Amino acid sequence: MPAFLTCARRPAAVGFFVMLPTFAIAADNKVKIDSGDTAWVLVATAFVLLMSIPGLALFYAGMVRKKNVLATTAQTLATVALVSVLWVVVGYSLVFTPGSAVIGDLSRFLMAGLKMDSVHEAARTVPENVFMMFQLTFAAITPAIVVGAAADRIKFSAMLWFMALWLLAVYCPVAHWVWGGGFLQKAGVLDFAGGIVVHINAGVAGLVLALVLGPRRGYPTENMAPHNLVLTVVGVSLLWVGWFGFNGGSAVAADARAGMAMTVTHVSAATAALAWMFAEWATMGKPSVLGIASGAVAGLGTITPASGYVDIGAALIIGLVAGLGCFYASTAFKRRMGYDDSLDVFGVHGVGGLLGTVMVGVFATSAIAGPDVRGLIDGNSPQIITQLYGIVCCVALSAIGTLVILKVIDATIGLRVTPEQEIEGLDINLHGESVH
Repeated sequence: MPAFLTCARRPAAVGFFVMLPTFAIAADNKVKIDSGDTAWVLVATAFVLLMSIPGLALFYAGMVRKKNVLATTAQTLATVALVSVLWVVVGYSLVFTPGSAVIGDLSRFLMAGLKMDSVHEAARTVPENVFMMFQLTFAAITPAIVVGAAADRIKFSAMLWFMALWLLAVYCPVAHWVWGGGFLQKAGVLDFAGGIVVHINAGVAGLVLALVLGPRRGYPTENMAPHNLVLTVVGVSLLWVGWFGFNGGSAVAADARAGMAMTVTHVSAATAALAWMFAEWATMGKPSVLGIASGAVAGLGTITPASGYVDIGAALIIGLVAGLGCFYASTAFKRRMGYDDSLDVFGVHGVGGLLGTVMVGVFATSAIAGPDVRGLIDGNSPQIITQLYGIVCCVALSAIGTLVILKVIDATIGLRVTPEQEIEGLDINLHGESVH
């Protein structure tokens, strides 16, 4: 995460023999690799990967129709594999090297210069290879979220091309702007764990993808109910647990701030799940399982940018706003606008990221984040304007970049399966397999 999120917290006076293994690092960076911080970030990395496979894969697979469940799972699995390779080849370098205010350079291309004792300025108490892997899991889940907007109708080949191009042309620049020393970080935009980089970015891209592809055949009159909500509940449960690594790990330290980030994450998710449930109960007569699950994800996504900056009281408010706001965006607003965002990528992730990023400017407090981070309640109302500036920059690049990439792919290999393939199902037509 950004350099201002981490600092050395260990006593400087240690025995000579204890200093020997880390002397070279301490001499160069004024800090030493900390085994506790390293252990926590290693665990957090595994947690965030758990969010993608199997968490997001199961969450999405349960929400589509039976004839498309394998295709949906394959999209998540293949995206994680593809992004992982691209990240170590060039993605990490584009985000976390100095470069310019807009994009990093290629000094870490193919991980050139990465040594066992290397550290990065943004995580100076853990080895750089651990930090690189932690950031890989963020890069992997973001495009995997996007593809949910195109469920039931996108070609597998088109999806792969889109994921690769979108990662390099959209995700990497935005991540560099916010976390890698780019102009938004220098402007003071706050995004602890991905409200802008992950959720707004993915949500806007998902909306553009849904609009360009057009609605599924039969939408909205045909029954497109989820085929197996048990899979969805298992998936959201894994997402919920994995999010502790997502937000808690973004402290890049095993400290009280990481503990608070985990606490507010859980509180927000629980509050949002209840808010969505009661809103649905009041307006539709029954509280659905899908609604409770969606509310939890909304709360998780909305607290993400604020998780290292706010206290428990703020988390309750953020969760309430997330549950009600994302419920409205995924139901009444989507129906009124008429777009077919299959799995509510924009309604949950996009709107949640927008709400959470603004609320950072309201609820960030120096009691949690340190003396340099304050929001409206702590006497720094201009932080809201700074947050809006970050939102506008991300929305602009994500919308324009996504649209250009989709138009290029559509003009070359095509984006959408044939009507016959869509009717019969993507599983058998794209993968030659089916669920019985």
